[in-house]
Formats: sequence, structure tokens, C-alpha cells
Amino acid sequence: MENIKLDTSKAVEFLAAGTVKGYEPKVKAAQEALESGTCEGSDFLGWLHLPTETTGDFLNDVEACAELLRAKCDTVVVAGIGGSYLGARAVIEALGNSLQWLVNDGSKAPNVIFAGNSISEDYLSELTNYLKDKKFGVINISKSGTTTETALTFRLLKKQCEAQRGKDEAKDVIVAITDSVKGAARKTAEKEGYKTFIIPDNVGGRFSVLTPVGLLPIAVAGFDIKALVRGAQDMEKATAVDVPFKQNISAQYAAIRQALYTQAGKKIEILADFQPKLHFMAEWWKQLYGESEGKDGKGIFPAACDFTTDLHSMGQWIQQGERSIFETVLSVEKPNSKLLFPHDDENLDGLNFLEGKRVDEVNKMAELGTRLAHVDGGVPNIRVSVPKLDEYYLGQVIYFFEKACGISGLLEGVNPFNQPGVEAYKKNMFALLGKPGYEDETIAIKKRLAKEK
Repeated sequence: MENIKLDTSKAVEFLAAGTVKGYEPKVKAAQEALESGTCEGSDFLGWLHLPTETTGDFLNDVEACAELLRAKCDTVVVAGIGGSYLGARAVIEALGNSLQWLVNDGSKAPNVIFAGNSISEDYLSELTNYLKDKKFGVINISKSGTTTETALTFRLLKKQCEAQRGKDEAKDVIVAITDSVKGAARKTAEKEGYKTFIIPDNVGGRFSVLTPVGLLPIAVAGFDIKALVRGAQDMEKATAVDVPFKQNISAQYAAIRQALYTQAGKKIEILADFQPKLHFMAEWWKQLYGESEGKDGKGIFPAACDFTTDLHSMGQWIQQGERSIFETVLSVEKPNSKLLFPHDDENLDGLNFLEGKRVDEVNKMAELGTRLAHVDGGVPNIRVSVPKLDEYYLGQVIYFFEKACGISGLLEGVNPFNQPGVEAYKKNMFALLGKPGYEDETIAIKKRLAKEK
């Protein structure tokens, strides 16, 4: 099978000749640091060879658990935040029916709902009301079991599931994906007798799609996790340290985006797609690159647009706004459906010239026209070409971006695998809520707020 492809020709023209090639030794050093574990954050490199280290027996265990949930549930709620849900949601929404809430496609797959990623009372109230007449199960994803958004949601879901199904039945449809030995979620799972899967200690949340964190919800939704992992395995091999720079698309992508950032002043990267199904793939990508590179006063700001929709809102800014941006287009070569444009006798919309054409041909010309217009407007353009939307190629996309992210962060000179800044809001929130142990912070923040009145 072919691999996804990278086209940087419309980006290198914004750089001085030989700039990207000049990154080759730096990229090589970054790859070797990843392989040898000598880079910062080396205790979180478990994702690097995760695809090829994943065994068939392990995948069979995940699939067996998914089958149990599919047999016993019409709805499964995934409780998790950040990397604990975005990767799974990205794959499920890319592969699923866009109107899956409105149609019955005849499959045995339950509805998979994502929660635990906000503290909205309205959303949680609507969710618990929706679940009142459902045979629902829960996948609780939390290494610690104390992440506020997820823990709050799980407590609500656990109580409701037990009330509706009884404790004995509830324990069979609640699964914990958590730390191997410690944490509140581990203790709860052992006490209640839940099926558990382990979040590897050396895999950070945003790199965890190919662990049970992503694989179990994807399998519950009815998709082929073995094909997903196989795609990632092939991309792991295609981006290995011994693959020449010119053939290594992760290395090239990392190099050119850092060159655009440091030498062309492009501080914002827009990931664009022309398929609504890829919206959450872009959301996962935003977290992957934002958390990995945004630190020490550095980092390309990751943004995303769904085209052609956002061309009618953000298109003006992209075309003629401040020239601080570059664009990466995630392009799907072949749609999974076929729809021809019809004839209309009156032709009031003037579109009969499209008669008989596939709708995707119109979409592809919109994509090409957009890329040309944006390049003409001073926006460097990178294209990631995906043969089709299926499990195998999504596995490739996931690993391609992960590997490029690790290399890019090291080129930038930061630790791509930590996220110290995300604790700041939590400290303030706990102080404001009066959490035990935060008494000094509570006093300090109250004094600050009093001065600001």
C-alpha cells in the first residue's frame, strides 16, 4: 500500500535557497537524541516505538472488551480530557457517519459520547437527562483519577449507571484506563472490580492515541484498530532515523515549519482541511503541537480551519491579513462515497456547467484554487496528501504528526514532552474553590481580587 505524501514546494519558495537542506544535520541530531533517549523529556518517549511494540494479543484483549461493551450497551460515554479523548474522537468522527446521531446504519456499534472535558453544568445536565433511558456504559480515562473535569463527570456517571443498572451490572460496563498501580482511578477500579487497561508511564496524554486511551473507544465505535496500528507501524518504519532526509516526511515537515518560523517570521500555522470529518483531527493536532512547543516564550501557534466553510469567515484574513502565517493542508485524495451533480432545466443558480461532475471534483478544485490564491497572497503552503479516509491511513497520519512534533520541538530548543504551564489555572481554581491544602493560595488570590475591584 502507498503512504501518505508531503508536498512542500509551495512553502520552500518563501525561503532562501538551501535553507531546508541546511536543517538536515540538526534534524539528524534530533532524531538520534530521540532514539538514544538523550533528549529532554526522555522519560516520555514510549510513543516512539509504540506501534511496532504493540502485540496481537494486546489488541485482541482490547477488542474483546469492546465487544462486551457493544453487546451490553446502546451508549458508551468516554470520560476524559485533552489527550485522553481528542485522539479517539478524531478517528471516530473521521470514519463515522457525519449524521450518526440521526441515522441507524444497521451496525451493532453503540453511540460513543465524549464527556469529562469541561465543567459545563448545562452540558452535564443535558447528558445525564439523555442517558436516563439508555443502557449506557462508561470508559473512564485518567492516569490520576483526580483531574477535576473528568473526575467530576465520572462521579456523576458512576452514580447514574449504578442507579439504572444496579452495582453488579454496572461494574461490567465501566472500564478504567489509568495508572498501573497508583491513583484514585486505580483504587476505585480495584475496589469496584472494573476491567482496567494501563496508560503507560512513558507516554504523555497527547501521544496516547495508540494506547488503550484511543484504541478502546475506537474499537467500541466499530472500527478496525489493527488496521490503525498497522498504518502507524508502516509510518514508524518510513520515518525511522536511518531513512534519508529526502524520503523522511516527518523530518521534512519538522524542518520546514521551523525554517518558516525562525527565518521567515511565520509564527502561526493553520491546519486546513476540506473534509468536515477531519475537524477533530485538527483539534487533536492543535493540542499535540500547542502543548509540545508552546513554552519558554517560544512556539508556533497552532490554529485550524475547516474549508471551504471558514473561507467565508477567516478567508479574508488569511488572504490579506498580517503575513505571519503559513498553512498545512490535510488533503484526502479519494472520498468514500460518490455523488454526481444533477441537471436543472431552469439553471437559475447557473451551475449546469457542473452537471455530471462528482461533488468531490468541485471540492478538489476549491482546494487547489484556495492553495494557489493563498500562496499568491503570501502564505506558504504545505500539503499532506492522504489516499483515503480509513483506519490504515489515519494510523499513518497520527504517527507522522507525532514523530514530526518530537523532532520539531527539539529543533526549537524546548522539551516537547512536558506541559508545566497547564497547572497555573488549576492552582487558581482550587484556591478560589477553597480546596483543602490551598489555604495560603486562597488568601493570596482573595487579596489580589480585592485590589482589582
